[in-house]
Amino acid sequence: MRTLVTITGLVALSISFAFAQKKLVLKDLPVEAQKTIQAQLKLGEIKNITKETERGVTQYEVETMLNGKHRDFNVDTNGKLLLIEEKTTLEAIPAPAKTAIVKKVADGKLGMVELFIRGGETMYEAALTTKAGKKREVLVKADGTEMKD
Repeated sequence: MRTLVTITGLVALSISFAFAQKKLVLKDLPVEAQKTIQAQLKLGEIKNITKETERGVTQYEVETMLNGKHRDFNVDTNGKLLLIEEKTTLEAIPAPAKTAIVKKVADGKLGMVELFIRGGETMYEAALTTKAGKKREVLVKADGTEMKD
């Protein structure tokens, strides 16, 4: 019974949080953030904008579609570009990064691969499912060195 009450409470909390979050549009954001987003959009289409606080920094995550590929980026309230994530393929990344990802996947299953740029550093992130069915992500530099997110 206690589990049912806890689950019901969590569901109610999730629903109220979802309704409390207003869908953001570009004009709702600070002018400097709008300018950076327009520059990064590169003729892509904005699919969604969410506001979040990560490591004490208020930022906007902008989900876009460019040439049929997902391209997301984060911009702070002052317009600073914090992060870019762009869908790519395993074949399109540097050989050392590809080797490191394939080794990590082992006999599991590879999911989406993304180009990941943060702080001017280019990395590659891959989603994977282990043979045991656990979902994981791996982040590596171009030279194959594994990074922690």
